[in-house]
Amino acid sequence: MTPVPAATTPVAPALSRTRLLVVGALLVLVAVIVGVLIGRVTATGAAPMPVSASAEAGFARDMQVHHGQAVEMALLVRDRTDDPEIRLLALDIATAQTQQQGQMFAWLALWGLPQTSTEPEMDWLSRPVIDGSAGHEGHGGHTPGEPMPGVASFEQMQALQNATGVEAERLFLELMIAHHQGGVEMAEAVIARSTHPQVTGLADGMVQLQSKELAYMSELLAARS
Repeated sequence: MTPVPAATTPVAPALSRTRLLVVGALLVLVAVIVGVLIGRVTATGAAPMPVSASAEAGFARDMQVHHGQAVEMALLVRDRTDDPEIRLLALDIATAQTQQQGQMFAWLALWGLPQTSTEPEMDWLSRPVIDGSAGHEGHGGHTPGEPMPGVASFEQMQALQNATGVEAERLFLELMIAHHQGGVEMAEAVIARSTHPQVTGLADGMVQLQSKELAYMSELLAARS
């Protein structure tokens, strides 16, 4: 029987891209393993369960929503470009952030807390930082109760939905860079306010991975300017 021809293989990404993928995969894997191991420890009472008004719970709720828009943007651009690097980057973002959404959903369920709250977005920034250096002030210039940092507007999302080709790639990169910067700010804010190892471990992984993706996206955007 004549073998079925394999699908055409996309152009291999650059070495920097390969390294980013490897590092990203390792960070996500480490976050999963650490989450499982620490989850076993917390189940025995070694770490207190966060309450509904805690920074940990507020972060888990808001970051799920924040990640949701990133996944939406990633899926939009994958349908609007044939560029292999952009499509692979979008897949990476959608995969990692969907997995992290699941972890944060599971935290709230484990803690016996609702997935939503009557508190305004980012109100958890009003919780004091661990070292007391910032009191009840926001983080990175962000004020508690304001919309989440880096979130694209309805008009920006519509523009991405209507764009194609290089225009869609450029707009996606601009929006996702701002989105990642906001995500890093949120992750650093919860690290400053929490001693819960499961939460700070995942947040630290987000900072590391999204910082690397920010550098890579800046290179891709510069190439399209």
